[in-house]
Amino acid sequence: MTVFISIIFFIIIFSTIVIAHELGHFILAKANGIRVLEFSVGMGPTIWGFQKGETKYSLKLLPFGGACMFDGEDGMNMEEGAKPEEGSFLAANVWARISCVAAGPIFNFILAFLFSLIVVGYCGSNLPVLDEVTEGGAAEAAGLQNGDIIKEIDGENIHLYSEISLISMVNQGESMEIVYERDGKEYETILNPIYDKEADRYYMGIYGNGQYTKHSGFQLIKYSAYEVQYWMRATFKSLAMMLQGNVSKDDVSGPVGIAQIVGETYEETREYGVSSVVLSMMNIAILLSVNLGIINLLPLPALDGGRLVFMLIEVIRGKPVPPEKEGMVHFIGLVVFMILMVLIMYNDIMRIIGR
Repeated sequence: MTVFISIIFFIIIFSTIVIAHELGHFILAKANGIRVLEFSVGMGPTIWGFQKGETKYSLKLLPFGGACMFDGEDGMNMEEGAKPEEGSFLAANVWARISCVAAGPIFNFILAFLFSLIVVGYCGSNLPVLDEVTEGGAAEAAGLQNGDIIKEIDGENIHLYSEISLISMVNQGESMEIVYERDGKEYETILNPIYDKEADRYYMGIYGNGQYTKHSGFQLIKYSAYEVQYWMRATFKSLAMMLQGNVSKDDVSGPVGIAQIVGETYEETREYGVSSVVLSMMNIAILLSVNLGIINLLPLPALDGGRLVFMLIEVIRGKPVPPEKEGMVHFIGLVVFMILMVLIMYNDIMRIIGR
């Protein structure tokens, strides 16, 4: 029963995020007079669908991904020099196409913000107040005390305690310039993290979860935005660690790994009631929605970011890259991503089996 409920939560979370993403593409396409041939949720063979006007709406067998297919978007079937049909993706002006492509990731950020409003409105947020400075640790050596409010770390504004935890987690021993507030006055100090051989990481010498505070009105909106900003920073820092080779293959998860995380989260929170389960699932949805938005904006073939690169080139050149050539680049990118997805899913399954 537990496994079944976990799978249901996973499908709901993943489908909601995908629908939001594809809905962004869909709404802007319709607003710009671009024909949408199919709006689908999932991958693989269609298990249910219907036609309404020019668009087919379908549900696919596998609950991974989705698509909003514009008429003639890949350009691979066009002969060089041929004029795009009216109402097709390539017939629209470049700014209309840019808005259509960018709308998917933007809608993911909007969805994350809406979920954050609910989570922060119900739970509050963890302000960056130090509630336990470890005796003999790096923070104490830097002059920090319990009750200090961290304002900046290395020029990065700090609004949530979780941002301090994130910076501490990814630190590789670099000194930190810290601005903090004590008794209404601001001070600056240098903190040198201390290496722990047993844990194989550097520590700032602080523990706790900050000071949880409820918000209302504009403060609720502001701290909900900070929550989304935190997950954006976490995603960018994770990508940077991957590029630097500081992340192993076991630190990367695909749909199978995410489903496992959803299941583990459900197991850990169900004893605290329905509200705890739902809020925890919303937190996962915030993380995944932000991740999907950022990853899709990366300037890589087949992703929204890759398509935007070609359109920005068109803006600069004053004419588009030949659509059949762009289409081939995206097709190759799609094949590479599909292979990568299979490898990640295989690694997820082997990791689970090996437990």
